[in-house]
Amino acid sequence: MAGTEYPRGMGRARAKDTEHPSARLGSGGIARVVPAEFGGGYELLIDETPQSHVDPADPTHLHFEYIVRMGALIDQLGSPGEAITAVHLGAGALTLPRYIAATRPGSRQQVIELEAPLVELVREHLPLPRGAAIRIRIGDAREGVRRLPPALVGTVDLVVADVYSGAQTPAHLTSVEFYAELAALLAPAGVLLVNVADGPGLAFARRQVATIRTVLPEVAILADAQILKGRRFGNLVLAASAAPLPADALPRILAAGPHPAKLAHGAEVTAFAKDAAIVTDATAVASPRPDAGLFLR
Repeated sequence: MAGTEYPRGMGRARAKDTEHPSARLGSGGIARVVPAEFGGGYELLIDETPQSHVDPADPTHLHFEYIVRMGALIDQLGSPGEAITAVHLGAGALTLPRYIAATRPGSRQQVIELEAPLVELVREHLPLPRGAAIRIRIGDAREGVRRLPPALVGTVDLVVADVYSGAQTPAHLTSVEFYAELAALLAPAGVLLVNVADGPGLAFARRQVATIRTVLPEVAILADAQILKGRRFGNLVLAASAAPLPADALPRILAAGPHPAKLAHGAEVTAFAKDAAIVTDATAVASPRPDAGLFLR
């Protein structure tokens, strides 16, 4: 499944929903597609926790803050509107594949998702736009990467790793060995985007930055300033490449809008990851589990 948006504050809880389309997942959870409470479109909920927002009438409308930040960096790849090759780990409601199909027509995209019932639910009730070259493969993200066509190796412009089981990223998708497999897919200037969720102290995020930098040395962090300071639980977007990141315009773009964000790169990233251990398959653990009260809305 795709990642979770961690809200800024606490409010009323979303009521249990039995009226809207739903599917029982292999994990035992329940996925639902419901009208969004704010901003139009629809939300995909897993056990009443928001996982994705999508607006089929306007695929360029990105609502979740961390997805907006990913979209801002994706917009900087290559020339405006240029078709790209992308691989997405974690489907959710296919928000970013739809966005890329709308803003970069002709793009070739592969999506790997573990939960077949989730894909069926989204396809039926939030159908993909006609003509979009989006192929969905069912399976574990790491195994799915290994099964991608060999011709993709070294040619992919964008890899998005946004995989959550419940509210945690599985351990086997956090190691240096895993990131080396993703790096091998990338074209020379290709970019990896990773959604990392962490809380006060940011110990997990610091280890992830240190780990990714061993295979892709150019790393930037896009996040709300309070999250980047470790003051509350939330999402950090890690962008990484073997080449300099297309980040010149990002500070201005991220500073605009209702939820300004900060771009950390260079010396700031070095300081952020200082003394953090490299994660291996032998030492990997799942991302921290957020407090249940975080999802009260």
